[in-house]
Amino acid sequence: MGKTRSIELFSGAGGLALGLDFAGCHHVALVERDHDACETVRLNQSLNVYPANTWRLLEEDVRNIKYNEFGGDIQLVAGGPPCQPFSLGGKHRAFNDNRDMFPEAVRAVRETAPSVFIFENVKGLVRKAFSTYFSYIQLQLTYPLIDKRENEVWTDHLSRLEKHHTSTKSRDLSYRVIPRLLNAANYGVPQHRHRVFIVGFRSDLGLKWSFPKETHDFDALLWAKWVSGEYWEEHKVPSSKREQLPRKHQRRIDALRADFAGIQPTLKRWRTVRDAISDLPTPVTDGRPCRVHNHIIRLGAKAYAGHTGSVYDEPAKTLKAGAHGVPGGENMVVLPSGELRYFTVRESARIQTFPDNYVFATSWTESMRQIGNAVPVQLARTVAESVLSQLQVS
Repeated sequence: MGKTRSIELFSGAGGLALGLDFAGCHHVALVERDHDACETVRLNQSLNVYPANTWRLLEEDVRNIKYNEFGGDIQLVAGGPPCQPFSLGGKHRAFNDNRDMFPEAVRAVRETAPSVFIFENVKGLVRKAFSTYFSYIQLQLTYPLIDKRENEVWTDHLSRLEKHHTSTKSRDLSYRVIPRLLNAANYGVPQHRHRVFIVGFRSDLGLKWSFPKETHDFDALLWAKWVSGEYWEEHKVPSSKREQLPRKHQRRIDALRADFAGIQPTLKRWRTVRDAISDLPTPVTDGRPCRVHNHIIRLGAKAYAGHTGSVYDEPAKTLKAGAHGVPGGENMVVLPSGELRYFTVRESARIQTFPDNYVFATSWTESMRQIGNAVPVQLARTVAESVLSQLQVS
């Protein structure tokens, strides 16, 4: 079966695009207005990196896009509308913030009528303070033809949508919308990254779908470390250098021993920073040759209260792209030696599950911004594979 024709909005440096492509999408267009992010995609295209070399990239504001130019039969629309209005690190202005691009996501759905859409955003979107607006977003995506009128306030538009939703079923374009807050660590990404995914299938297709089941968990990591010991053996860590069992986990270990009675837990273990980066060579200082792209040390990492970096033998903290810094030390790692340093760009890309041949040519700060804004490639692929497998049975 051929690839699924898709359009992706707010593509950034390509994390979601890679995951969707690996799952079986053919991107008719990727739309991104940030020049530096586009330069990253273009660099990989110039290096003939697959699948970036097959993408049609448009450096453009989505508000200027005319979707009839892409022809019909767009089967999937995807994207991560700018998250600053909802980010826990932002000012939480949401519907009062002109950076809220969900209306443009709805317009793309309205004008292309895809079989399915996949939108992703930060977990701040499901905060209690935004609950009404989150419902508004879902209703707009459910009934994309009921557009907001000129000068209509969003609460009045919400009321119209609610009345339509509770009235007699319409035969007009509509979608069955399912949101879910996912932790990337539970799907094999070596990072705690909670993100909201909103998936909608066109109602006339009559498809049944649910989010893919989690494949990895914390209990399996505890087991691999302190029951079977296979985690340390896999990484050839001698007994004298292994992490000691934290007291806070002792009760859980005892419960696991009782529950599984020596049988391996069903799910795979969470992947850790060590899993992601331990096979990389020692990073180099700027100006020295290195056989690995983007593996250069940035100096000056410091720890202080609440700013401690990621633990080496656990999933990383959420990599962040905030313009005002990373208050929890999310872009730093504590090595087994006790040394604290910044992640290199390549290490960060590994943690976000970018392939090693996908490169970033800008400064450390700009590269980390792009990586921190990205959807983990593996998580995007997992969700997309589940979605596309359902489309194929329609």
